[in-house]
Amino acid sequence: MSNQYSAAVETAREYYNSDDADNFYFTVWGGEDIHVGLYQSDDEPIHDASRRTVARMAELLDGIGPDSRVLDLGGGYGGSCRYLAQTYGARCVSVNISEAENERGRQKNRDQGLDQLVEIVDGDFENVPYDDATFDVVWSQDAFLHSGNRRKVMEEVARVLKPGGQFVFTDPMMADDCPKDVLQPILDRIHLETMGSPGFYRETLNDLGFQEVTFEDHSHQLPRHYGRVLKELQSREDEVSKVVSKDYIERMKKGLQHWVNGGNNGHLAWGIFVFRKQ
Repeated sequence: MSNQYSAAVETAREYYNSDDADNFYFTVWGGEDIHVGLYQSDDEPIHDASRRTVARMAELLDGIGPDSRVLDLGGGYGGSCRYLAQTYGARCVSVNISEAENERGRQKNRDQGLDQLVEIVDGDFENVPYDDATFDVVWSQDAFLHSGNRRKVMEEVARVLKPGGQFVFTDPMMADDCPKDVLQPILDRIHLETMGSPGFYRETLNDLGFQEVTFEDHSHQLPRHYGRVLKELQSREDEVSKVVSKDYIERMKKGLQHWVNGGNNGHLAWGIFVFRKQ
């Protein structure tokens, strides 16, 4: 099965399928979302801040409701889809690379009585397994950085989105004015050669016939979030170490600190983009 994926996507798949990564994210994030949060305080629970991001993204969309068909690319445990189904009655599909995460997500769908509205599909956002003009909304949170061909992902978004449809996403990005090579520790950590940038997404989506609706710049939340995750890991290390290896925990601590440093140095960007397909 794995040979259908690009090298970068396969690397992400193997990582998120590993017991260490699956248990870490499920335990530390709370099992619904594994996305960057919008924090109101430095000590706020990660789950609450992550859910606030989902709610804010939904608020920025025009007219989401029971007639809306939503595609979440890189949906993790499917928490965003469950929120949209519960809150708006939307019919949602999460396409996600990690079979381990997807099995947890399907169980949560059943537990919450949402399996009629939320479908979780094993798949790849570089090759979305749906026909042209299928969805009213394409949604993604902090997943596109794992692609080695982000333009191909944007082309897939354009293909499966209906004319007039909305595209809302977040992604950890390098700042448009980021100096060369300063993000190498982060790139090494996520096994990628590049990151996207606000300018890249604007230029690429403009080329593909999208109009930018808004960009809410929340770049200060990126180091705040990774700092919060680092603090949570440190405070719960004894508990986490029962299901996650010591080596993984040590590497995670270093990786999280790289994200904090990059954000505090102004080299990273993050926020909520909304585009409309013309």
